[in-house]
Amino acid sequence: MSTSEGTPGERVKDARFTEDPRLLAATPEQRANWRVAGGGFGIHWPVVDEDLSTEGLLRSAPAPRRSAPEHA
Repeated sequence: MSTSEGTPGERVKDARFTEDPRLLAATPEQRANWRVAGGGFGIHWPVVDEDLSTEGLLRSAPAPRRSAPEHA
């Protein structure tokens, strides 16, 4: 696995998509509806409520999986 050392202060400028499993369940239109988040250090997809950080993307870190909500 290759990794990239991030440069402090690197921010999101653009986003592109491949056929990888990330955001797999989202439609192309939902994937295209993204916003720069976290002061430029992340990407947010509001319709599918997904967030990715630049640090995680540059390190090729897998996105954390959401656990099932706990019911009281």
